[in-house]
Amino acid sequence: MTSLQNSPTLHQTLLHNSFPQKHATSRSPRRDAISFIVKAAQEPSASLTSQDRPGRRQVIAIGTTAPLVFLFNQHSNSFAAENKKGFLPVLDNKDGYSFLYPFGWQEVVIEGQDKVFKDVIEPLESVSVNLIPTGKQDIREFGSPEEVAATLIKKVLAPPTQKTKIIEAKEQDIEGKAYYQFEFIAQAPNYTRHALSTVSIGNGKFYTLTTGANERRWEKMKDRLHTVIESFKIFDV
Repeated sequence: MTSLQNSPTLHQTLLHNSFPQKHATSRSPRRDAISFIVKAAQEPSASLTSQDRPGRRQVIAIGTTAPLVFLFNQHSNSFAAENKKGFLPVLDNKDGYSFLYPFGWQEVVIEGQDKVFKDVIEPLESVSVNLIPTGKQDIREFGSPEEVAATLIKKVLAPPTQKTKIIEAKEQDIEGKAYYQFEFIAQAPNYTRHALSTVSIGNGKFYTLTTGANERRWEKMKDRLHTVIESFKIFDV
């Protein structure tokens, strides 16, 4: 675990995951060939509660999705088959990863992050992807799921002033590649964030995807956030 604990690059570039960003800016369409411009959107789910009445989230503008889905289908039939109602796909052919995020989240640009999507009404509801170079070939070379989770949460995913607690850490094998997934809580003076992370190694990179929500909305959001985590996959490029 020494190399993970003492990696200043890892600490600096992932630290943005842990708390709301004041200087995040919307991603320009010129920054990415495929982009969405979403102000807000109502979650198209049958499980809406009184907290999400029609009108709470409305679409202001969104790019055409049909050509986007077509482009994703060209890469992987299995990826297309995993698309779920109420989610939109992200496919990064340059860096070799894909995942789903809830419909209505807005893409923003945050320094040090490869991709970030967040809810415009609930700022703690977000997903971010970070990747840094590594000479390791397998996530297990950094230690057990519990060891990696403890180090990342303490050094990277939460500020030192926040009280953290690991709820679960486990290893999963997806198409022959090892992933660590962990669930944790980070408590600040004015809010508590309930988060999920998954980490893995491929293409000479250490990948970290983190998503979460305010603790008061965890029960409502947890199924969607688990879908985000479980959809994350790395492929060779």
